[in-house]
Amino acid sequence: MNDVPEEITALIGEKQYSKTATFPVELSYSYNTLSATENGNPLYWDQAVADELTDGMTVPPSTLSLWMRPHRWEPGATEEQVALQVHFDLKDQLQLPEAIMSDNTLILHEPVRPGDVISHHQVLRAVSEPKTTKLGSGRFWEIDIVYENQDGDLVGIESYTGFGYARPDETEAS
Repeated sequence: MNDVPEEITALIGEKQYSKTATFPVELSYSYNTLSATENGNPLYWDQAVADELTDGMTVPPSTLSLWMRPHRWEPGATEEQVALQVHFDLKDQLQLPEAIMSDNTLILHEPVRPGDVISHHQVLRAVSEPKTTKLGSGRFWEIDIVYENQDGDLVGIESYTGFGYARPDETEAS
């Protein structure tokens, strides 16, 4: 388990799973999020405030990942759709059945506006040497999701750190 397989290291820094959302950015998704978090920021509720501050309505930055999450079901889908496929690929390729996300960072660029169509791709940034934590033995990995609007403008980069691991054998724990 010490060496990262060559087929994985070859993917570091490469664009993977480029996709375009199947629906445009909608205010209704934003209003649901704002309501659930009791966020009364007039920037997102008041057209006049939005016009003055951002030249029109924008959606909350915290909703950016909504536009990369596939619907559980869509017409024509032939296989399971997951939002962070590189993560699931690593679990399979490294034979690490369990995983957690230990860190998530969002760097914002251009605002996302209603009607935008967001595209994204995933980039594997790093895979660690083997580590042992309280959870078990495995590896950490870093994955970026790069978001662009329909004009190709960078709107954000979301970075995840995951830890894929195998739980200690229950007989070892007793």
